[in-house]
Amino acid sequence: MTPLRRKLLAAAIAGSLALAACGDDDDEQGADTAPAADTATAGTGTPDDGAATPVRGTLVGAGASSQAAAMQGWQSGFQALHPDATVEYDPVGSGGGREMFLAGGVDFAGSDAYLDDEELAAATERCGEAGAIDLPHYISPIAVAFNLPGIETLNLRPETLAGIFAGTITNWNDEAIVADNPDVDLPDRPINPVHRSDESGTTENFTEYLDAVAPDVWTHGVVESWPNIGGEGAQGTSGVVAAISAGEGSIGYADASQVLDLGTAALLVGDEFVGYSPEAAARIVDVSTRVEGRGEHDLAFDLVRDTTEEGVYPLALVSYHIVCLEYEDQATADLVKAFMSYVASEEGQAAAAQTAGSAPLSAELRAEIQEAIDQIRAR
Repeated sequence: MTPLRRKLLAAAIAGSLALAACGDDDDEQGADTAPAADTATAGTGTPDDGAATPVRGTLVGAGASSQAAAMQGWQSGFQALHPDATVEYDPVGSGGGREMFLAGGVDFAGSDAYLDDEELAAATERCGEAGAIDLPHYISPIAVAFNLPGIETLNLRPETLAGIFAGTITNWNDEAIVADNPDVDLPDRPINPVHRSDESGTTENFTEYLDAVAPDVWTHGVVESWPNIGGEGAQGTSGVVAAISAGEGSIGYADASQVLDLGTAALLVGDEFVGYSPEAAARIVDVSTRVEGRGEHDLAFDLVRDTTEEGVYPLALVSYHIVCLEYEDQATADLVKAFMSYVASEEGQAAAAQTAGSAPLSAELRAEIQEAIDQIRAR
């Protein structure tokens, strides 16, 4: 276990104990949180210039492994602008990141799933009455990746994909796969479906898609933890990609930035099969709406997975940064505000696109995100 991992876990455990024992005793909880900023000046910024005023100190986050590649670009770009600031991020998975954040163990969480109603309520204990907000900073396709030597792409209908992961389609030359790939020499080989073994926002996005487009085949609903239906489990995005790469006949789902040279599937949308691309994934936000019944500055999206709009790749994830609207000290508030402003900026989005192949946010969405970031403050 790395020193950062030990620090995060210790902080999260301490935060959990403080919450259990003291309820909303913010002063006592704050003593057990992960390191916050040392000192800071005003950390404001705009969507176009990132964080305009230099800040200093250490900001600690944890969460979605899908953001790992993008985070490297964000850390590098932000720290070039703020030489006295450090951003640490542990890709423990979306569920682990949210748990650490709500326990007070980290300053922000990365998550491929927005806070649910129960977590939003719990956030008032961690953040005070103002609570927490979801900032949609990263949009990327989830690739359905496979390992079949000599085959680079396949067409998969929703029912076929659901059948593979539900365990009802078990061989690569199954007639359902053959029907949509008549020009592909499919092998007589068992299918090894690979899924995340940890609590995962990528899994939630993937099963949300299956539940929306093939509910009669995928009967397990929308889950973050894979149901007990067989297949091979692997830890984190990198673990899934490694497992697929190591086993011919394997298939799995992972953030597209990390599938490397594996084969990938095109999905049926309306009357056409659509392959993944950052541009096609970004269009899912254009056809989706904000989640209702949440705070003014919470930017969680209800994605329309069963869209038939031309050119949309519906198996996309919108990954969030979850932050408090109020922090216990000005230094931490300024650091969070500065880093999140950089991530939302045109420069920050370009850095993520370069390192992770993600889809840059539209100018309109960046402006909305910046308006929310501007509300972050100290108590």
